[in-house]
Amino acid sequence: MPRVRKGAAARQAKKRVLKSVKGYRGAVRTQIRLAKEARTRADVNARIGRKLKKRDYRGLWITRLSAACRMRDMRYSQFIAGLKKAGIELNRKMLSEIAIADAAAFDKIVEQAKAALA
Repeated sequence: MPRVRKGAAARQAKKRVLKSVKGYRGAVRTQIRLAKEARTRADVNARIGRKLKKRDYRGLWITRLSAACRMRDMRYSQFIAGLKKAGIELNRKMLSEIAIADAAAFDKIVEQAKAALA
């Protein structure tokens, strides 16, 4: 059986890797072995970044809610506890959007939370 050489396939694979690291600096951009490592590391960090973004946004929503609750003489933890007791099932993202866009509606939600705690 004759030996098979991967001429075209190998060239295409290398071109695909080097194209994906276009814009990187130094030897990582030109050397295939370093380019493969850099691309793998970039993919790992991108996945980690997607997870961190969710965490960061949740922190932002909580900070906004905390500030909005303090303006209405209530702590964030009391507010969340009141919502649970009142049976209001709005997530933190929606609550922070309501607090920013519609202060009157947020006032009503806070009053319901206070009433549930009392």
